Amino acid sequence: MRGKRIILFSGIFLLPLILIFSQCSNLFDKEDTDPRGSLYAGDKACIKCHSDVYKSYLHTAHFQSTRDAADSTVQGDFSAGHNSFTFNDNLKVVMEKRSGGLYQAGYVNGKKQQEQRMDIVFGGVKAETYLYWKDSTTYQLPISYFKRLHNWTNSPGYDTTRIDFGRMIGKRCFECHSSYIKQLPSPQQSLASVVKFDQATLINGIDCERCHGPAANHVNFHTDYPEKKKARYIAKYASLSRQQKIDMCASCHSGNGSMPVRPMFAFKPGDTLANFLETEYYPTVRADATQLDVHGNQSQMLGASKCYVQSKMDCGTCHNTHVKDRGNVALYSQRCMNCHKADGHNFCKMASKIGVSIKNNCVDCHMPQRPSTIIAVQSAQGRAAPYFVRTHRIAVYPQEVEKVLSYLNKN
Repeated sequence: MRGKRIILFSGIFLLPLILIFSQCSNLFDKEDTDPRGSLYAGDKACIKCHSDVYKSYLHTAHFQSTRDAADSTVQGDFSAGHNSFTFNDNLKVVMEKRSGGLYQAGYVNGKKQQEQRMDIVFGGVKAETYLYWKDSTTYQLPISYFKRLHNWTNSPGYDTTRIDFGRMIGKRCFECHSSYIKQLPSPQQSLASVVKFDQATLINGIDCERCHGPAANHVNFHTDYPEKKKARYIAKYASLSRQQKIDMCASCHSGNGSMPVRPMFAFKPGDTLANFLETEYYPTVRADATQLDVHGNQSQMLGASKCYVQSKMDCGTCHNTHVKDRGNVALYSQRCMNCHKADGHNFCKMASKIGVSIKNNCVDCHMPQRPSTIIAVQSAQGRAAPYFVRTHRIAVYPQEVEKVLSYLNKN
């Protein structure tokens, strides 16, 4: 019945009362299935009205940032001759496909010493790593997959003289790679450093409500009043202030320089990030870019950019998170051209030398890929493989310009 869940008073929506009444009614309307609570609808509720956006989002890196390990979600090769990583003559890890799942098995002098099933996949765009459950705790497996090498590698930072199945993964990793997982209180007799989770509460990937906030009232209202086309009770990115937009993205894309003082799962669009970190956070202040690593510090690097300081741009100026457009440098370059027009004072000074191709690739010159200093992996042949990430400090990089000019001259 219309109006059953959302209460209307003289045309004025009283949000506090609506929240109370709608959620009380929800107790009778549906079983609460979202582990975050009754204010959340779950992303499947978005499909009815936003099916095209939802289907597009399924293919993005955000949605796929965490997923269950299976044949279809793990990129590495499990065929004989391609499914092992050799540390030395005595140590190797073999990736094995069985009826019960995908496994990593560690061998010392030809004898299997330990094995664990791949349960969770983190990442996938540049590389992916794997976690396994042991009781209620998650641990990282010793071998990851690195797309640049098209092969298995040791997991970043792992000792190459031994096979390590013991790196525990805590809540902070899940806070950026998933939408929710409930941490359990540790028994008094257990070690305080052991982090336990309720496995059933894991919400893989970054879902709709992680960026748009709790949506139960939004769904209830528009289900009862489908003729109302203006979105109610939901956070729209366009409605946020510039700093709120930056803070929302920076809740994950600001590195690990500051420890959270409040659970980052509690951060909602419109919140102030400085209230969640132990040190104040101002991405609009020019950071010393030489002290920033390209992995994870995108918001600070953007804040150190002249483009950012002298404009009103935010993350959404270049990124449409609902669409998989990663790697499309021509598309991103066109977005640069929205501000750096050919007849403007800020157009590229090298345009006459670069020619028409400048419209298709501003990015490699002004946002080149840089190796991370905190993430490095090793191939099975013992070679170190750099982990490249595109810098978000938009600037002039003379060496990159020379590379482009050299390429154009040869071709």
